[in-house]
Amino acid sequence: MCGIGGEARFDGSRPDAAAVTRMTEAMRSRGPDGEGLWSDGWVTLGHRRLTIIDLSDAGAQPMVREDLGLGLVFNGCIYNYPELREELRNAGYDFRSTSDTEVILVAYAHWGERFVDHLVGMFAFGLVDQVRRRLVLARDRLGIKPLYLAETPDRLRFASSLPALLRAGDVDTGIDPVALHHYLSWHSIVPAPRTILRGVRKLPPATLRIVEADGRSRDERYWQPDYVREPAEAAMGARDWQTAVGEALRTAVHRRLVADVPVGVLLSGGLDSSLIVALLAEAGQRHLRTFSIGFDSRGDEAGDEFHYSDLVARAFDTDHQRVRLADDDLVPAVRRTVLAMTEPMGSHDVVAFHLLSEQVAQHVKVAQSGQGADEVFAGYGYHQPLAEVPRETAADEFASAFFDRDHAELNRVVGPAYALDRDASRDLLDAHLAAPGAQTALDAVLRLDTHLMLPDDPVKRVDSMSMAWGLEVRTPFLDQDLVTLAAHCPPEHKLARGGKGVLKEVAREVLPAEVIDRPKGYFPVPALRNVDGAVRELVVEALQAPVARERALFRQEYVAQLLAEPDRAAAAAGSNKLWQLGLLELWLQSHDIH
Repeated sequence: MCGIGGEARFDGSRPDAAAVTRMTEAMRSRGPDGEGLWSDGWVTLGHRRLTIIDLSDAGAQPMVREDLGLGLVFNGCIYNYPELREELRNAGYDFRSTSDTEVILVAYAHWGERFVDHLVGMFAFGLVDQVRRRLVLARDRLGIKPLYLAETPDRLRFASSLPALLRAGDVDTGIDPVALHHYLSWHSIVPAPRTILRGVRKLPPATLRIVEADGRSRDERYWQPDYVREPAEAAMGARDWQTAVGEALRTAVHRRLVADVPVGVLLSGGLDSSLIVALLAEAGQRHLRTFSIGFDSRGDEAGDEFHYSDLVARAFDTDHQRVRLADDDLVPAVRRTVLAMTEPMGSHDVVAFHLLSEQVAQHVKVAQSGQGADEVFAGYGYHQPLAEVPRETAADEFASAFFDRDHAELNRVVGPAYALDRDASRDLLDAHLAAPGAQTALDAVLRLDTHLMLPDDPVKRVDSMSMAWGLEVRTPFLDQDLVTLAAHCPPEHKLARGGKGVLKEVAREVLPAEVIDRPKGYFPVPALRNVDGAVRELVVEALQAPVARERALFRQEYVAQLLAEPDRAAAAAGSNKLWQLGLLELWLQSHDIH
């Protein structure tokens, strides 16, 4: 896990090494253990290092193999690097380190552009092929590791975070109206390749971009599972799917233990993180470090799930730590969290992840987490009705359950300069759900959730918040083989027992029934969900700041209505419309964007 950045020039001039240095300095928290800079004339690479695998200087980056004509900066972890290293050694290659970084370099030398097919893990990297004079950019299959791009006709810059590109300078920071439409429609999600800023884009997940020295480039999507039933699996019953999913999940959890440092678990007390703890214990891990967080309760709304996390910790004898925060701690935490966001993220639990990561990073450098299970195994309430609707009406069902606002309301929200004459969010939804390769309405929505929405909500949230403290978080439920298997699994096995049915049956082999059969919970942060008290004052301050009035993102009469009638601020999936607006302004102001 690290922070990477770089600049490629297409006009014959040398890259701005000072700009690359500013980018890497902005990512110091992602890589507190070292830094490096390297140039190949038309490309300069920069790196901040978090030492997880090969703690020696031999694993430092940028990593260059002059004999292969290759240089690399890499963020992430290749879980199968020991097996790949052995295979490549048998093919005649030598190694000068024990790092997974060097395995990527040698894999490219051996397999060329198809090397990504051999990598199992989470990754984003920039690789310079000195012989062919090309820059190879890549992002992992599920978009777990970010890669942001700022392009002009003469130059390309890339970095692990959007603020790092801002620190380099010369970025168009105007608001992208289509991205704003997505942000206000989908709980602050802006899917790749867009970001909220016109001048910054994201490399989409599972994408390889080849950039030539003259500026020409091409993208290749190298992975996308089909959400259809495979003939070879037609005879599989519920018990067979339970066995297959259990085996795949055990492999995924075991893969994510590869490290030269201890590995902990973020234990919320829900099914997903509890199952990870149970499977690690089953595999022989003893006295695991586990961590959970809670906030002050509000009326009937609990602010923690410590009852369940404590239950799991006792059952598996983990070294467990609770982190409890009072409302008085929240507003300062919100300000720090917003500053750490690589993009504005309106989910109320993002602050919880930031605070939890701060505590966890004091004890371990690596932790596993349960993100992704709901998207992969149909764990959300809006998944259930999809079993009863035709494939062609999936978009209507999803929109009615998921959209915070329809297009008509949106044009009453945004200022005239940002209004669109088309429903950009519904257009993208329709196109994605109508694409071939999904057999049923549920298949189409799960594909959308997993491959479009997931990378820019829970996945981005976890990466951004954990790396703000130099903590590497690994997500077994987003293992490429497990996701492919789940994509083939018949919908009825996923929808059973209120959602995640097949996963719950796997859990019954190892977890107490009280954890499995509990009502579904969400990371509770009542003060943010309700936007009251000091949090409300923070939002009002942001929305009424002079820079906000000058930017005029939102119509003042709409903001005034939400402030006067808080009950109107409730949106889909427990989100809050007022918090979405305030959070966006807070983020723009925190990063000095005018």
